Order: sequence, then structure tokens, then C-alpha cells
Amino acid sequence: MIAGRLPVSTPSGPAPGPELEIVHLLRATTVELGLHSGRFAQRNGMHPTDVRALIALMDARRAGEEMSAGRLGGVLGLNSAGTTALVDRLEGAGLVRRVRGERDRRRVVIEVEDRAVELGQDFFGPLIERSVELLRGYDDHQLAAIRGFLTGVREAAAGGR
Repeated sequence: MIAGRLPVSTPSGPAPGPELEIVHLLRATTVELGLHSGRFAQRNGMHPTDVRALIALMDARRAGEEMSAGRLGGVLGLNSAGTTALVDRLEGAGLVRRVRGERDRRRVVIEVEDRAVELGQDFFGPLIERSVELLRGYDDHQLAAIRGFLTGVREAAAGGR
């Protein structure tokens, strides 16, 4: 080791430092967000996978993309039977609907109902607003760094799929 430099790693993992502190903070944030999502699921009589499905459907809606059941199952890591049960459950709760695709009328796509969006906004709205408020305290360069870091971590985590 060169004098004055910390080792890159130790026998138990990466060397302590600000990078590792941020990684641990991200992990703690992920846990808290999971618990928050779990409270939403419990409050609304849902399974955590139901919440992840609604998020995927809302993301697709926001991006102007259609989501077939097969694509939804792929995003969630579910087999065909599990996806059918999930969509049936969400449709029975009035949170999604099956409709014909706009681009290909032969395809059936899953759309999120406005009721689900309203439930999500009521519960997650304050957290989203607080997050946006925090981000407004950063300049464009800092926002680009945050975006780059989170995108990289997301891609690294998704690499296992």
C-alpha cells in the first residue's frame, strides 16, 4: 500500500469510505421504500407483486407504451399462470382492465385504471413531493450526477435478469 492511500478493498469487502457510505445509504433507502410500498399493499389488501405490477403499468402509461400480459410478466419475473392470476386479481379489484391494443387490435394489453393512479397518488404523493423538493436543491450538474449514479446502480442490479 502506498503511504497515505487507503486500500481499495479489505478481506471483508470494499474499504470504508464515502463511496461505501453512499452505497449503504442507498441500501437503507431501498429498504425504507420497500417498507413504505408494503404499507401501501397492506392498506389496500394487495400483495407486494400487485404494487410492482401497478408501478410497471403506470411507468408504461407515462412512457406512452402498451403493456401486454406477457411483457408485464417478464418485467415482474412471473410465469404465464402467475401473470394471469395477478391480472385477474387486479382486474377484480378494479385497478386494471384488459383492452385491445391501439397499434394492433388483435393484441390484448393491460391498462391501469384511474382508481389505481388515485390510490397511488394519495399514498405516495407526499413522498414524491418531498423527493422533488429535495432535488430542487441541486444544480443541473449535481442532478446529472445523481441520475447517472442511480441509472448505473439500476442497470447493475438488472444485470442479473
